[in-house]
Amino acid sequence: PRLQLMKTLCFPIVVAAAILAGCASNAADSAASKPKPGQIGHVDSQGFTLISDGSWTGWKVTENQASWSLADGGFKAQGERSHNFYTGPLAPFKDFELKVDVKTAPNSNGGIYIHTKYQDTGWPWGGYETQVNQTQGDWRKSGSIYSVQDVKADKLEGVVRDNEWYTHHVIVKGNRVQIFLNGKLVNDFTEEAGRKAGKDFERKLSEGTIAFQAHDPKSIVQYRNVRVKKN
Repeated sequence: PRLQLMKTLCFPIVVAAAILAGCASNAADSAASKPKPGQIGHVDSQGFTLISDGSWTGWKVTENQASWSLADGGFKAQGERSHNFYTGPLAPFKDFELKVDVKTAPNSNGGIYIHTKYQDTGWPWGGYETQVNQTQGDWRKSGSIYSVQDVKADKLEGVVRDNEWYTHHVIVKGNRVQIFLNGKLVNDFTEEAGRKAGKDFERKLSEGTIAFQAHDPKSIVQYRNVRVKKN
């Protein structure tokens, strides 16, 4: 009887210990599987999720794939017209924030598309292009919502420079688009009610994905550390 009593008293303790050990193991497994800084899926202290890690995971290049390469932990665009679309699981985006670190060589033109749609060839029809261009001949400079609400060179003095990484930050909320370069607001656009899609380009908010542009062989633009936050 005494032995049976000891077994009866010890059994709940053994079970409880096993449950605790299992919980600790599950917690360790969860911590081990949680994306770390620099890994796709990592969420930073501001709630931004990393969607690029210096590989092609989650991205798809259209025509002229030779225009793209991997460099400095991100994407390097140099060559004939081509676009690199985000095709990962977080798309589509509607109300969201995008942060991208960008570097341009002198006389380079590029672009970051929002609310766009994947297409095999041509300039992306959907959404808006936010311009990347410090010193190339086009007067529409970085931070422009291309051919809708443009930014001239004088607004960028002391804000961004060629051959230096800077942060291109786009906030889309409702019918409003704000663009910050290195933390400075350079464009604040409110889309008019009832805006209709254009024929050659949509140039209208809806929802969609993100794309980066390789503009021409003379332009060298790099994009890295791409992170998004849905609002």
